[in-house]
Order: sequence, then C-alpha cells, then structure tokens
Amino acid sequence: MGQPWMLVRAAAILLVTRQTLALSDIFEDGKSDKEILDHLLRATRYDKRLLPPVQDTVNVGVSVLLLSLASPDESSLKYEVEFLLQQQWFDPRLKYSNQSQYDFLNAIHHHNDIWLPDTYFIMHGDFKDPLIPMHFSLRIYRNGTVFYSMRRHLILSCQGHLNIFPFDDPECKFSLESISYEMKNIKYKWKDENEDVLKKSSSLATLNAYLIKNQTLECNSNNNWRAEDGNVAGGDNGSRDCDLCQKQFKGNYSCLGVTLIFTRDRAFYFTTVFIPGIILVTSSFITFWLEWNAVPARVMIGVTTMLNFFTTSNAFRSTLPVVSNLTAMNVWDGVCMCFIYASLLEFVCVNYVGRKRPLHNVVYRPGENPVIQRLPAVLSRIGIILASPLGDKKRDSTGVANEIVSCTNCGPNPCTHTANNGCAAEVRKKEPPHPIRVAKTIDVIARITFPTAFAVFLIFFFYHYSNQQPDAQK
Repeated sequence: MGQPWMLVRAAAILLVTRQTLALSDIFEDGKSDKEILDHLLRATRYDKRLLPPVQDTVNVGVSVLLLSLASPDESSLKYEVEFLLQQQWFDPRLKYSNQSQYDFLNAIHHHNDIWLPDTYFIMHGDFKDPLIPMHFSLRIYRNGTVFYSMRRHLILSCQGHLNIFPFDDPECKFSLESISYEMKNIKYKWKDENEDVLKKSSSLATLNAYLIKNQTLECNSNNNWRAEDGNVAGGDNGSRDCDLCQKQFKGNYSCLGVTLIFTRDRAFYFTTVFIPGIILVTSSFITFWLEWNAVPARVMIGVTTMLNFFTTSNAFRSTLPVVSNLTAMNVWDGVCMCFIYASLLEFVCVNYVGRKRPLHNVVYRPGENPVIQRLPAVLSRIGIILASPLGDKKRDSTGVANEIVSCTNCGPNPCTHTANNGCAAEVRKKEPPHPIRVAKTIDVIARITFPTAFAVFLIFFFYHYSNQQPDAQK
C-alpha cells in the first residue's frame, strides 16, 4: 500500500523540479517580457476565468486622478470629467523569477489574456469615448502585483437645485463596483485610506467647471441601485419573470463612490443678467425727474427699457433648462418687469391728471409753475391778515372769534371785514389743488418710493437665495 503513495510523491517532486528548471530557463537574462508572459499565461498554467487563488477576498485598491473638467455651458447640468482610474490587486499565478532584468512586465498586448476585475460604473451619464488600447496600461510586478490603469471620460448627469439657479452648486456622483462578484469574492477599497479626496493632476484643466469640493466614500446601501425587494412594476403575466430578473442583482457587493460638487460662475451671471437688469430698471426711473408733460421723452424711456429687458431676458432664458416650479430667475424677471411697467403706468397717470381741467378760474399754461403764478394773490392775502389788529380773526364782545371774509356790498371794490357786522358776505372756500400740482406731487412721491422699493427687493432677493444654498445641499 505504501508503494503507490511513494510513486505519486516522486512524480510530484519530479514535476516541480521540471517546472523550476523551466522557470530558470525561461526567465534568464535576455528574455523579453513577451516571452515571459507567453509562458506565464499559457493555457495549461493560467485561466483568466478564475479568480486569483488567494486565501481571502481579492482586495482591489482603487485611486482616481483627475485630469480635466469641463461643462458645455454655464446653465447645463452636464459635466465632462476625464480621470485616470488605477486598480491594483495581487495574483500569485503571475509571479516570475528574480533572474529577469525587468522590474515589471508590460502586458498591454496581453490585456485579453489576464484576469481583470469587472469594474462597473453606475450613477453617471455616459462614456464620451470607447476604451482603446492607447488609453490604458497594464503592468505585472515580480511578486505578482498587477497594476491596471485606464483613462475614462465620463459625461456626468448632475443634480442641481434649479429653483435657486444660479445660486445652486450642482452635485455630481458616480460609483464603481463589481457587477458580478460579491464582497466575499472581491472587495474594493481606496488605495489611500487616510485621504478622503481625489487626487488632482498638476496639469488639471477646467472649462466652465468650477470644482469646489470632492469626496471619496463607500456607497450608501440605502441609495444602492440594486433592488431590496423583488417587486417591480409590471403586469401579472410577467411579474414572476421580473422578480427573477431583479433577484439576480441582489446581494452584498463592494462599491466605492465619488462625489464632485461644482459651483457656478457668479461673476458671469452678475455681468450678463443682474447688473444689466438693475441698469434697465433704474433707467426707467429717470422719467420721474422729467417734466410731467414731456411726453416723447418719457414714453421713449419707458418703452425702450421694457423692450431691452425683454430682449436680454429671453436671450438668456433660452439657454436655461425648463422646469415647472418657480425659480429665482422667474422672480427676478417678473419683479424687474413689474417695476419697469409700473414706471410707465406712473407716467400715464401723471399725464392724465395734469391734463385735467382745473376746478377754479386760475388758468395755467403748460410749463408754468402754479406756485409762482399764484404768489401775488397769496402775498396780498397775507398782507390783509397782518394788517388787522387781531391777526386773521377778531373776537366780538362774547369772545367768539370772527372770521375775516370778503364782501361784495361795500362798493365797486370788494372789501374785507368780520363776518358778524351784518354785511352780506361770501365766505372764501378752500380752493381744490390744481391738477398740475397733483401731477408734480405724484412725480415727487415716485422719486422716493420706486428706488426705495427696488433697493429693498435687491437686498431681499440676493440675501434670500444666497442663504438657501446650505439647505439645498442638505
């Protein structure tokens, strides 16, 4: 019984001796990396369909190096991210002898013959270009460590808060995980565990993309795309098939996530939207300082500012994404347009009031100042009042003040005396204000109320929407 076991042991020792001699023969100095890889990856020795034979889970170290960031335009929620994805793992089947002169083997042409982790990108937009051999590198080191790096160009579909646009900070996320191997087989981990941010290339190029924060983390299981239950929407006939389809994706899979937070160029929006809007609105207020009957000038300013605001607003709004809720830009355009339209309505009211026929006999020609024209009558009235011994009123024997009135029965010239002297007198009634005076008063009030109200709106608008940003990010 012992002889067969001795024969098997001798055969195993002979096989190992032959392999050692073969290794020493194939890995001697002068051999190319192609010859070494051809020997390591021969079908009888290596099978790429099998996981690396390690004791525990295959640990895949991951690192991301940002190369470029770009956005098609400022109002878009699409961001193009170009980065170098580096993966590293250990495969004991790829060890080679120290007799070789190579520190690592360039296995770019053996890419299809080596086991690679099935890294899958989720929660992103789309790949901009396919993966071609010139966009990745594959190195195998003496101890069996495999270093695999590839250049990826993603078009990320980001999440923004368009209700506070352009004061929002779009947040872009993408994750990478194994599509078929669970965590008991493959586990992804960040290579630099002490760092929670991505590395940036020294030649990082940006175009309309302002990255303010980036973060690396493990995926949150609550937001995992894999269904927790097998129920999906569908008819009764296909519900069982759908359940089986969903269940095959369930499991405990290793996943790593990347979060990129961008900000928008505030100076761009201030110079193209807000400052021109402020200039147009305040230009419409110039009409309050013009003469009430300057019809051509006031109409031209009101209509021109309204048309200009419509033009600039529509040109900018055509580039914005369409949403159904009220946004900050809707508030800005609506309030600014209300101020411009209100200033035009104010001119219409002033012109209408100023052209009304006065209710007394004093006639004013256009351009005359009613206060100056009535100044002689006012001074005469003041002189009469001051000439009386008791001022503008006299008191009778009972101590009751008598009002000074004008009398028409004193002769050819009207006179003034007290009202209780028995003379048929007519008491002077208070004259209604002249329409021109009312029109000018409206202009004076508008000069104060309109700029003050617009300044209050500006303070409220920028303070309110700027302070909403932290809440939106939560």
